[in-house]
Amino acid sequence: MNWTLALPEIVLAVAGLVILVAGVIPKDRDTTFPCAMGVLGAFLVTAVLVIAQGEGTAFGGQYVADDFSAFMKLLALAGAALGLLLALDWNASQGLSRFEYPVLVLFATLGMMVMISANDLMSLYLGLELLSLPLYVLAGFDRDNPRSAEAGLKYFVLGALSSGMLLYGASLVYGFAGTTNFDRLADALSAQSGVSAGVVVGVVFIIAALAFKIAAVPFHMWTPDVYEGAPTPVTAFFAAAPKVAGIALLVRALSGPFGDLAQQWQQVIVLASLGSMLLGAFAAIGQANIKRLMAYSSINNVGFILMGLAVGGESGLRGVLLYTAIYVAMTLGSFAVLVAMRRGGRAVERVDDLAGLGRTDPGMALAMAIFMFSLAGIPPLAGFFAKLYVLLPAVEQGFWLLATVGVLASVVAAYYYLRIIKVMYFDDAAPAFDARPAGVSVVLAATALFTTFFFLFPGAMLAAARQAVAALVG
Repeated sequence: MNWTLALPEIVLAVAGLVILVAGVIPKDRDTTFPCAMGVLGAFLVTAVLVIAQGEGTAFGGQYVADDFSAFMKLLALAGAALGLLLALDWNASQGLSRFEYPVLVLFATLGMMVMISANDLMSLYLGLELLSLPLYVLAGFDRDNPRSAEAGLKYFVLGALSSGMLLYGASLVYGFAGTTNFDRLADALSAQSGVSAGVVVGVVFIIAALAFKIAAVPFHMWTPDVYEGAPTPVTAFFAAAPKVAGIALLVRALSGPFGDLAQQWQQVIVLASLGSMLLGAFAAIGQANIKRLMAYSSINNVGFILMGLAVGGESGLRGVLLYTAIYVAMTLGSFAVLVAMRRGGRAVERVDDLAGLGRTDPGMALAMAIFMFSLAGIPPLAGFFAKLYVLLPAVEQGFWLLATVGVLASVVAAYYYLRIIKVMYFDDAAPAFDARPAGVSVVLAATALFTTFFFLFPGAMLAAARQAVAALVG
């Protein structure tokens, strides 16, 4: 059993237990900041171990390490670290400064890493639950706020439903194929002349459960309410890091063990992509709350990611990875602005609250404008290339409906992104926000620079994505 392959996860788990004990022991002082720094340090060490990680399988084939898992794990770790940075000052100012927060983020990230390296339906479920349980608590972290408590409860109930669907799908696949291991499933399904209906139904249930995690239509219903009710840094974390794990798992499962069933599951992914792009584009138009607007924006972006997955092949999957990486940067940057939206220590979250930001805080307004233009797909920002990398393979492979709807959805979505820019620069100025915390400024600067100057150095990201996809499709 080559357990050393799983060293990044083992180190992160041990670090989490040590930080948990270190947070509990001192009774006379707040240990939140030291614990948060410990978690960020653990993320850094884990990232180094992921980069140095070898390739192969461990734990009886349940765990796989390859270039694809390394790419997605680094992305998940970066998203989690930036999400935690956004929470430090917010939690202190809102009276939520508890050491459990960074520990919950750490264990959720550990769940993501297990999901990304899952090579078996059992380890897939283990990782999913390890991710989900901390997320339920984080959604309701502001327990004295009825909206946060409601968000936690909604996410828990619907999350439990998705877990049940995953287990039911896995049991069907096991019952009809005789194994839960991804490699053996691929062999069994490719050897069968006609795949049984039971396996197809099982795969559809598994896709549905993972579609819930990435908020794809029609499993998106929790997203606007949870995004609005949860504390803003928690929403930022939800919008970025867990989506990476869900997308990684969908890509690995559908291109690996269920690759020979492409004709059966492709139409499901196409429908989910079309629905996500259209609903995300149109439902956001009337939103006055910027967190709900960003929820529908994330659903719209997931539609584009699923477009790349539906197209498949090397070019489609490469588009999925690049879009995911750019999406994480744009989303975390946008939420950094939302975290900084505070007046007199109280959070504000309406689109109108950004009025006149171009005059009261030109730096933050410029960063938000960059993210909005990028999300709208305006060249030469990173968001334009993200859409290009999924639309081109769709056109080349003859997915004309997907490509056409994608372009039209981008045009519609541009309305509400540009509306935010109009409010910031052309409306009468609202009172200035409180001083921007250092952590928020770091996230804003890093994501804005990446989004703006991606076009100067796309080669490194393209090469990494190509290498990651090669590990899956050969």
